[in-house]
Amino acid sequence: MSRKEPSLDPLLAGAYAPSMSRRAFVRSATIGTVVIALGGAGYCLASEEEEKKARATKRPDGRPRLPPGQHLLSRIRPMGGVEGDPSPGGWRLSVSGEVEQPFTLDMAELLKMTQVEQTCDVHCVTKWTVLDAKWTGVKLADLAARAKLKPSARHVIFEAHGGYTANVRLTEALDPSVMLAHKYEGQPLARAHGAPARIIVPDLYFWKSAKWITGVRFVTSDKPGYWETRGYHNHADPWKEERYG
Repeated sequence: MSRKEPSLDPLLAGAYAPSMSRRAFVRSATIGTVVIALGGAGYCLASEEEEKKARATKRPDGRPRLPPGQHLLSRIRPMGGVEGDPSPGGWRLSVSGEVEQPFTLDMAELLKMTQVEQTCDVHCVTKWTVLDAKWTGVKLADLAARAKLKPSARHVIFEAHGGYTANVRLTEALDPSVMLAHKYEGQPLARAHGAPARIIVPDLYFWKSAKWITGVRFVTSDKPGYWETRGYHNHADPWKEERYG
């Protein structure tokens, strides 16, 4: 039986639904270099040759660099959502839950922590991928170390403006590639991309990388987030095409 795209609560769909439907994107992704209108801007799909090269290239773990069903774009695209206050001066992040030393930090404190620059690939459930996206921020593992995780912690809940949440297994959340980012391509995050800070979880579909982040809560048991409770897969591995549950 073929899967159907999950329907959304009509009262909530407008808040987080992307400006182009998932199936419309795939229909637009014709062979060759094509410019399509996504969210009011032009986004360039890579050529067939570039996509073949990406699929043939292997990651260190042996998986193809371009997951199945994905198409290349040159830059990440805005995916909607309830936007938070983009002002760095008004931003606060709480780190709480199964930790010995919960804390809240502001942007000035975040910038005092060890900063890392990371280049990684981004995979959206709407079937676009951007290779070599450049981010600047702080490793989530550093925030966890500062909070002193309890042995009981097993999962992480990312909390964001507007009631958005996304759940990630602790083992994956503490991977060195997972970070709290405040810059994209060397520039402060645009509001549409989650300014002033967002989570980046490169090896899961991009909805797990919560924008307008307000909290990181470590928990003992899993709690499906905003999209997971609306039919999306609870894990979200792009190479297994874990799009819908």
